[in-house]
Amino acid sequence: MSQDTERATTPEALVAQLTALLDVEEIDTDLYRGARQPGGVGRVFGGQVIGQALQAAQRSVEAPKVAHSLHAYFMRPGNEDHPIVYRVVRDFEGRSFANRRIIAMQRGQPILNMIASFHVPEDGLHHQDRMPDVPDPDTLRPDSELREEIREQVPEKLRRFFLRARPIEIRPTNPARWFAPKASEPVQHSWFRVCAPLPDDPALHRAMLAYASDMALLGTCMLPHGVNWMTHKVQTASLDHAVWLHEPFRFDEWLLYTTDSPWSGHARGFNRGRIFTRDGRLVASCAQEGLIRMRD
Repeated sequence: MSQDTERATTPEALVAQLTALLDVEEIDTDLYRGARQPGGVGRVFGGQVIGQALQAAQRSVEAPKVAHSLHAYFMRPGNEDHPIVYRVVRDFEGRSFANRRIIAMQRGQPILNMIASFHVPEDGLHHQDRMPDVPDPDTLRPDSELREEIREQVPEKLRRFFLRARPIEIRPTNPARWFAPKASEPVQHSWFRVCAPLPDDPALHRAMLAYASDMALLGTCMLPHGVNWMTHKVQTASLDHAVWLHEPFRFDEWLLYTTDSPWSGHARGFNRGRIFTRDGRLVASCAQEGLIRMRD
């Protein structure tokens, strides 16, 4: 990967980089290799493993079946120093549904197990939750601007990571209080989308949503306790992650990610998410349990 690619900062270059990251390489039948995040250091972002695993599964399923759910367990942290290999197992192939089991491996050890289910689209009974009444994204400031305003308060060792250019634009309705967190209701609302147009590839849009669904979710269960990773010694990690894909959508258009946390305890926190289009369609739901361990 060239240095120019690693330093991608324009919206188009950032989105091209994310697209390439999720474009897994087929190295044998039902065996794929996921690219490394350019410039990545330390632990692999969990959403990257989920997005690449979903892409590997989608490559093994023929139309008209499309992914409608995935359930993943994280077993070990991924290491940015090495690529990830994905093995796809074709557990079931029916007329209406198909199931794929995906094992993500690094250096001979599994780091994630995932099952993805696929369904031939068909008509049926319909209802959905109502979208929360929140400000329109055009009235909100980007998270990148809010972070830049507190640049000098961020410790030097964290500043590059905290301020790095991202391919996904986020506009929170209630911006995070990074250095003065207060206990609050465990609910968050944020608009998000990729910052440049995507090709008309529904599988890519689904993989990008799966990638982004790991953002903001775990932090919701820390809100009632007034803690975050910037101001407290807290160890966090995703333990499992589930996504249900309800309706077609585009990830280069604004989507509202609304999250809540009904419970935490025993060093774990449970979080739920719903994703709506700007016109109020519920297109996806998420759930995640994560580790939230306070350190001395």
